[in-house]
Amino acid sequence: MKVFKTIQIREIDGFTIRNEPIASIDLMERAAIGLVTWIEKNIACETPVSVFVGPGNNGGDGWAVARLLAELNYPQIKVFQLHINPIISPDAQINQNRLFRQGKVPVHEIRSSADFPQLVPGTVIIDALFGSGLSRRLAGLSADVVNFINHSGCRILSVDIPSGLMGEENSADADNGIIKASDTLTFEFPKRAFFYAENEPYVGKWHIIPIGLHNKILADMPCDYYYTTLADIRGKLNKRKRFSHKGTYGHALLVAGSYGMAGASILAARACIRSGVGLLTTHVPKTLYPIVQSAVPESIFSIDNSESYFTSSLDVEKYTALAAGPGIGINNDTAKALETLIKSGSEALILDADALNIIARNPEMLQLMPGNTIITPHPGEFDRLFGKSSNGYLRNQLQIKLSINHKLIIVLKGAYTSVSLPDGRCFFNSNGNPGMATAGSGDVLTGIILSLLAQGHSAEDAAIIGTFIHGLAGDMAAEKTGEYGLIASDIIRYIGNAFKKTEHHDTPDRK
Repeated sequence: MKVFKTIQIREIDGFTIRNEPIASIDLMERAAIGLVTWIEKNIACETPVSVFVGPGNNGGDGWAVARLLAELNYPQIKVFQLHINPIISPDAQINQNRLFRQGKVPVHEIRSSADFPQLVPGTVIIDALFGSGLSRRLAGLSADVVNFINHSGCRILSVDIPSGLMGEENSADADNGIIKASDTLTFEFPKRAFFYAENEPYVGKWHIIPIGLHNKILADMPCDYYYTTLADIRGKLNKRKRFSHKGTYGHALLVAGSYGMAGASILAARACIRSGVGLLTTHVPKTLYPIVQSAVPESIFSIDNSESYFTSSLDVEKYTALAAGPGIGINNDTAKALETLIKSGSEALILDADALNIIARNPEMLQLMPGNTIITPHPGEFDRLFGKSSNGYLRNQLQIKLSINHKLIIVLKGAYTSVSLPDGRCFFNSNGNPGMATAGSGDVLTGIILSLLAQGHSAEDAAIIGTFIHGLAGDMAAEKTGEYGLIASDIIRYIGNAFKKTEHHDTPDRK
């Protein structure tokens, strides 16, 4: 799914109006019907509903929603009009007039803080003050209304985007000028701002409301940002053929583990094998060999010269993909061995965890990585590698820039794990849950991506598909264990089910 910039969304709306063709007021009505359909399914009819409307088209949506809810006999609808400008948008004016003619809904003007209402307990607020076209921070009465709504104790539903939130960058501190929604009902596709951690208090849970924008412009409009869903993954996996054998599905090399960190190698190896690789060789220090061998009997083993760490130079020619980093430690001998491994010339390479921590201490290694090397940092590892970013938006912008400049595929782990590519595109993942914020979850992800890479998937597809499978397996595990009880081994247990789910068409995407 494409994730368009705010300016592009206006172009898409305009194209739809011109080419469907449809009048702008009728497109607004279609959007309002979509909103009310969601509200009808999720908000009981007897619930008091207060709709706060602004002067623009977001307010026009609010006027229309209030009228449609009254037609559905919601008995306690009120509209509060923010009066900061005597002129409102033409479509908002039409919908205001329609509401007045209907005569079922009381309307109150807010001209100062003295006009703020006393809300009935249990009220649901519909925030239709300002939409995605906002170009500056809210101030004055507009910010005061937002602050009043945020402190009302009510459930808040925002139309398209929480009022005061920009569609992309929100770096300036404006905590009192942005609605803190319980739910955001966004039109057709998510806004990029929804994917950054700093905006979670404002966006709440978000839900896509289809409004029938023109398919041609959606297909033709260039886009650098995407939201990976189940529909995007289906059909991308290599088909397993009847006359294939283990050699058909690649031979992966995993360099993982050190004294006290056997678990990292076990988790990554199990995930790799569970993800369909034909052969896996796991390289471990001598002391780990009996532990990991008994835990992962399906793996072949390569034993390091060291008792405790990765130190050996490896012959990598027979492997179709390599991964290094989980639990290897950061001592000097390991750093030298890692540098040699990177210089080996493998064009299918994944670096994670301690490999990234070593590179952060030895930044010249960045220049040694082959094109399309996959790195899988969490935000802390990313900041150690490339410098601290003050928020998710700036970190994502830096991530994309680094992918372009260094020809890397960067899998930046988080709530919406982002995969940036050397061509500048960025894919946000749609699944996963907070229970996956647990030790070893990243090792599992490395194993899955390694397996896909070894099987012949491109580095781009291995990273995007692997991230999705990881999140889907985590969601399946959480359904059984709950998020609090979820551990990394549970994710591995559901990897097979996750792959199987990509072959069927009966499950909606999770957000």
